[in-house]
Amino acid sequence: MKTVSRVTACTLALLLVVVAVAGAHDMFLKPSEFFVAENSSVLVRVLNGTFSKSENSIARARLADVSIVTTADGRFRVDTTQWGVAGDTSTLMVTTRATGTYLIGMSTKPSIIALKAKDFNAYLTEDGIPDVLAARRRNGELAKDATERYSKHVKALIQVGGARTDSYSAALGYPAEIIPLENPYTLRRGTSLQLRTLVDGKPVANQLVQFGGRTPTEGRIEQRSARTDSAGVVKVPLRLAGTWYVKFINMQRVQGDSVDYESRWATLTFAVR
Repeated sequence: MKTVSRVTACTLALLLVVVAVAGAHDMFLKPSEFFVAENSSVLVRVLNGTFSKSENSIARARLADVSIVTTADGRFRVDTTQWGVAGDTSTLMVTTRATGTYLIGMSTKPSIIALKAKDFNAYLTEDGIPDVLAARRRNGELAKDATERYSKHVKALIQVGGARTDSYSAALGYPAEIIPLENPYTLRRGTSLQLRTLVDGKPVANQLVQFGGRTPTEGRIEQRSARTDSAGVVKVPLRLAGTWYVKFINMQRVQGDSVDYESRWATLTFAVR
């Protein structure tokens, strides 16, 4: 019985680690099509894992906001009863109306995870949060376990019909978000797209931003990174045609709180021809 108890305890501990690490996955909105006809429907998948595969679905109770912005109708908050969950993937069906560039946004409520020092350091390394890792090393904290409050704020742009409109630049007031400074659907491969990073509505200087994607044949567009300038602006070279993502994680040390760190994640997806 003692052996069984030890095995059960070890299994439970392993499951808790897996659940905690799962909370650190990227999240993207990935429509089935990025170029869509007027008065049609497009299925939007929520990939909670990588840009190619979802590993966990998002329960309706975790949603803070789901919105669609069009130039013709402004911002429309989606009834979350339309949120679908099937296995490891969440979905939303978007019905288009008039031509234009549509912005789709989704924001989650904060969650808390606890990680052992080794797992937390590995997460900082793998997910692109080098500044926090450097601070832990500088302060002699690499052996310290960590608790983190995190939330994720994801957006996608789809092009409906031929008219390029300005809803692409709408700020949704999320704790973290990426604002394109030009409409990516006016650009072609070989050009660059400028974007601004916001946290709590303010530009973030020196923020590490990562970007990559998939070609039309599902080949990998190599992920690269760049830092924002003093105005929170980063330039993303659109080297290839395909489906692109841009992402950042802003993590801050907090004091006098129930957690050690708070992170806000933001992603944006769009397509390039």
